[in-house]
Amino acid sequence: MSGNKYPMTPQKMASLIIFIFVIILVLSSISTVYYTVNTDENAVVTFLGKFNRVTGPGLHFKLPFGIERAEKVKVTTIFKEEFGYKTIKPGVQSTFDEQKQFDTSLMLCGDLSVAEVQWIVQYRVKDPKKYLFNIRDPQKIIRDTSESVMRMIVGDSSVDEVLTERRIEINDEVHQMMQTVLDSYESGISVEAVRLQDVNPPEEVRSAFNEVNAAQQDKEKMINQAAKEYNQIIPKVKGQAQQMIKQAEAYAVERVNEAEGNASRFVATWQEYKLSPDVTRRRLYLEAMNEVLPGIEKKYIIDNEVQSVLPLMQLGGK
Repeated sequence: MSGNKYPMTPQKMASLIIFIFVIILVLSSISTVYYTVNTDENAVVTFLGKFNRVTGPGLHFKLPFGIERAEKVKVTTIFKEEFGYKTIKPGVQSTFDEQKQFDTSLMLCGDLSVAEVQWIVQYRVKDPKKYLFNIRDPQKIIRDTSESVMRMIVGDSSVDEVLTERRIEINDEVHQMMQTVLDSYESGISVEAVRLQDVNPPEEVRSAFNEVNAAQQDKEKMINQAAKEYNQIIPKVKGQAQQMIKQAEAYAVERVNEAEGNASRFVATWQEYKLSPDVTRRRLYLEAMNEVLPGIEKKYIIDNEVQSVLPLMQLGGK
């Protein structure tokens, strides 16, 4: 006689197995009906492989068992691609790969000079739907687009412009052109910055290039010194010339005014002389004496009948 009061029949065994299976199925489905999106992410939800919606940060629910799938995309993270060099260990003192990437960095400039160009591209995802559905390999598209645009811009510039004069302009031009190309692909990628890092001539011609740069710097230095001396001397000389011109003009005005005054006075005197010759003659005589006599140290007043004034002058006396 069995001790089990309720023996396990095949029907009960089948029901128990089904019940356990349902419990496992329910428990496993719980983990697939919700998902969490972090603050720096968006989630692209697909229904049976077709785009359905984009959800932002937070807790969300979806259909289980793979009917709906959520793929998370970081939309605030700034990604970086390096060209012409490779950082092995970033930090305060970054470590770089010593092996040169000449296939990327060597470029032909507009003046037929060769330059070794290194740069970085920073980008982020601005449209998760386009980023996931419109492009297959985002990193490859970024690298191919950046390299082709950079080669075109550098090819339109001289090596001196790439090294010094147009670095900022080249950054802006590559940035804008890359964004235009990526937008035409509907890639959902936003280029945040393009920055030239090191731009150098190839190692084989670097010494000669440095000598040319040194000569150009000496030339610029001499030009600047000459311009400095020019700016110091020329304004001073121009000022002196203007001063002399003003003095000459003032002297001319003074002489003209004096001559006009003398002429006016002579005409007035002549008019008076015509009216009263004797009075005018006497007045002119007295005016002349009034101007001459104050400058004479000794004055002798003699009679008209005196024949000689020598005895009176005491030439040998003191």
